[in-house]
Amino acid sequence: MKACLNGRRGHDEHPAVPVTPAELAAAAAGAAAAGAEAIHVHPRDASGRESLLAGDVGAAVAAVRQACPGVPVGVTTGLWAAGGDPAARHAAVAGWVALPAGARPDFASVNLGEAGAAGLPAVLAEGGIAAEAGVWSAADADLLAASGPAARWLWLMVEISGVPAAGAVPAADAVLSRLDELGVTLPRLLHGEGESCWPLIGHAGRLGLPARVGLEDTVTGPGGGPVSGNAELVELGLAAWTAAVP
Repeated sequence: MKACLNGRRGHDEHPAVPVTPAELAAAAAGAAAAGAEAIHVHPRDASGRESLLAGDVGAAVAAVRQACPGVPVGVTTGLWAAGGDPAARHAAVAGWVALPAGARPDFASVNLGEAGAAGLPAVLAEGGIAAEAGVWSAADADLLAASGPAARWLWLMVEISGVPAAGAVPAADAVLSRLDELGVTLPRLLHGEGESCWPLIGHAGRLGLPARVGLEDTVTGPGGGPVSGNAELVELGLAAWTAAVP
């Protein structure tokens, strides 16, 4: 189970959403203690806005790594965090190469449907940072297959968002089936956001696939009730995943 600690959310959506490096470190430690095997964060600048700049990424990663030694730490490369500018994103990510080893992410997510995504794995590789492919649709599966072995993806994330709970599993199966048709054999992680979060954690358990959960993906438990934060979500996620295993 990967813990996604904050995403684009702020304290206005849940008081436990971590924003500062210190908050990220505390949330990551709690998630790891609850059973998370990897951490994914969206670093922020001093004003609390998402940032891909090396200084902000390095501060977040270093804080989390110190709090969770030995737990892989990943970050976003979401185009929105660079103001929608692919060139600015490319330059920001290239700046991570100069970060000290302790402040450099272990991996970074690359959403295949975004402009300029195809060039990011090579940029990340220059800094020894692995790339995980964000596959949101069957069309993204086609892009993944077209990227070829040179991209050296660590694994791929099948991510379903903007879909009602009842449609989450069919939407995920459509993407997974397309990957099968294309002969893509990379390791897969399955997760959803919003209403699709909990149905897909259960589906991941049935399929034997890793999953992810955290305040990025949902601010409520499987029954719709409130949660205290990321650690509780990891506990609930692991319980739901395990209960669904055939």
